[in-house]
Amino acid sequence: MKSAVETLNPTRVRLTVEVPFEELKDSLDAAYKKINQQVTVKGFRKGKIPARVIDQRFGRGAVLEEAVNDALPKFYTDAVNEAELSPLGQPEVDITELKDGETLNFTAEVDIRPAIEIPDYSGIEVEVDAVEVTDEDVEKSVEQLRERFASTTPVERAAEDGDVVTIDLEAKVDGEVLEDGVASGVSYTIGSGELLDGIDDAVKGLEAGGEATFTSELKGGSAAGKEAEVTVKVTQVAKRELPELDDDFAQLASEFDTLEELKADSRKRLENMKQYDQATQAQERVLDKLLELVEVPVPEKLLEDEINTRKHNLEHHQLGQMGLDLAKYLEIQGKTEEEFENETREAAVKGIKTQFVLDELVKQEKLNVNQEELTEHLMRRAASSGMSPDQFAQAVVEQGQVPLLVGEVARGKALAVVVEKATVKDTNGETVDLEDDEDEAAEAETSEAAADEKAEEKTEG
Repeated sequence: MKSAVETLNPTRVRLTVEVPFEELKDSLDAAYKKINQQVTVKGFRKGKIPARVIDQRFGRGAVLEEAVNDALPKFYTDAVNEAELSPLGQPEVDITELKDGETLNFTAEVDIRPAIEIPDYSGIEVEVDAVEVTDEDVEKSVEQLRERFASTTPVERAAEDGDVVTIDLEAKVDGEVLEDGVASGVSYTIGSGELLDGIDDAVKGLEAGGEATFTSELKGGSAAGKEAEVTVKVTQVAKRELPELDDDFAQLASEFDTLEELKADSRKRLENMKQYDQATQAQERVLDKLLELVEVPVPEKLLEDEINTRKHNLEHHQLGQMGLDLAKYLEIQGKTEEEFENETREAAVKGIKTQFVLDELVKQEKLNVNQEELTEHLMRRAASSGMSPDQFAQAVVEQGQVPLLVGEVARGKALAVVVEKATVKDTNGETVDLEDDEDEAAEAETSEAAADEKAEEKTEG
């Protein structure tokens, strides 16, 4: 086999391959064997039909077609490896010549990873937000914790702002009650904005047993986006009562004995979270600076595929779960379709460039991924997906996505190398130490989870 490479542009090549006919022998034998198992000829046992009979009965052309289809992937792969190419996606193959007993010639056009030269990145400088936790931040955090431990007491009076009402709902569109438009025993805090627009005004002033009708646009369900006539009936009015902010509350809501200790812990947790946000901001800004330094051509076909994937995921997964379509989403976001298209394209371009540059850095810095790093990444991905680590790991293996996860970890390590060499200062002009931020954020999340657990225990109790 002989092959040659023609560069069409920085991200696309054409392979020209010439295959001597004798190299098709294995594929021809396999073709005859396959056809033998598929056809019957009177006078011959199944699978024992001579090649000359198959040629006479079914045509030599059918055998050649089968053989070429079998052989092409191997010859294409050999040509790619010989030229040391990194193809992206499937090739466009064109058989230019097929002479029985003589030769098979074909061309294959395919997108490839562009050659990227990473310049010196040690001079990158970025500015990030300073970590500042105010007394007001701490008070807000403690107040939010206090809200979790609120209790409710039924009252015999009209509902007011902040009350928790138990309600029954019935939604009609065009005079017809929707199948999924009826709900009973719904608990709703007046003023929370968690249900339908207009419901606060409808229930305020109603006592238990009272009802009202209002018009609202449905946010989800079978008639999402449509105007509905909603009837709401109040079955109970309850007053929310917040616990006193004192040492008893600290003992109820945390492992601390005093309110001052609880506030000190809240301040530390907020600092940890802001430090983690600061580290994330530093990574993003260093990456942006790095991409500015590198010239990265983007394959058009790969870009279009990435854009379509992003649109599909948004429309059929994210928006679908919220009961929205793209038009409604754009209306809520205050964006035109053209702005959405431009933003999606820009994000896709950045995503592709980021992967190319970081993958090149992985090679340049000779970075490897060990089992511990992969397991840690898998655990984080499982947590964000809402699956158990075992379920997520099984899904990853079954879908053949282990190399994708390895790539994600390796690219993360490559970016960390760049961030480590960059100069990062906050808005106060102070040099930022980004070490241990993830551990601090994990500590903050653990503290938050402990508070949630205590609130749940109180509710169940």
